Amino acid sequence: MSKFVLPTTLRELRFHLSQTGEASVPLRKFLTANYPALKKQSNYKIPILVREAYGVPPSITARFEKGKEVKNHLEGLDEQGIASALSELLKK
Repeated sequence: MSKFVLPTTLRELRFHLSQTGEASVPLRKFLTANYPALKKQSNYKIPILVREAYGVPPSITARFEKGKEVKNHLEGLDEQGIASALSELLKK
């Protein structure tokens, strides 16, 4: 069982990060370890997007039903902090 509970109202999950930025290193490691489990848990039906751009601070955005979007900035967090931020985001 995955440590993340994806709500039925979730429509899309987007991760924004820099390909080379030091602030994005923990998010890259987090995605390497957890992306397959997130996709499998969503039964491959929810888009989980990874958007890379030079100089972009790491963040995560969740889009729910009726177009509601919630965004969390992940700069300064380690992998455990990112996992906590994702769990909190999915509870909203």
